[in-house]
Amino acid sequence: MEINFLALLLAAVSTLVVGFIWYNPKVFGTIWMNETGMTEEKAKNANMIKIFGMSIVYAFFLSFILQMLTIHQFGALGMVGGDPALAKPSYEAFMADYGDAFRTFKHGALHGFLTGLFLAIPLIGTNSLYEGRSWKYVLVTGGFWTVCFTIMGAIICGMK
Repeated sequence: MEINFLALLLAAVSTLVVGFIWYNPKVFGTIWMNETGMTEEKAKNANMIKIFGMSIVYAFFLSFILQMLTIHQFGALGMVGGDPALAKPSYEAFMADYGDAFRTFKHGALHGFLTGLFLAIPLIGTNSLYEGRSWKYVLVTGGFWTVCFTIMGAIICGMK
């Protein structure tokens, strides 16, 4: 199993594309701005190069984790200590039989969606409880990450 850096990068960039649509004022942008206290003036004065640049870096980090959650063969690699050269012949036989099993965009999207539903939303929801944020905020932000993880998972798992 080799890491597909192109897939990870495309998955990371996809979060910006989703964000441009999701946070558009005609979609959920106005709700998000109201729930966070963001204003047009604050947004215009923000360092967008820094924000978009770090967003890509963070999304790239997330893509590494999604890779492990969407591609089951990484589990087999982990069981042999991460070095296929040191594995028993049964590992090579397993990979010959199942190396491409469940390596589809659809399967990756499923696991990405489940990650959003069972990881992103609970994390955002818990933080929101302590920060005194509304359920609208949780649904808008959690929904964003669930959609992003679904797309990211599809890209990562489907690109061989």
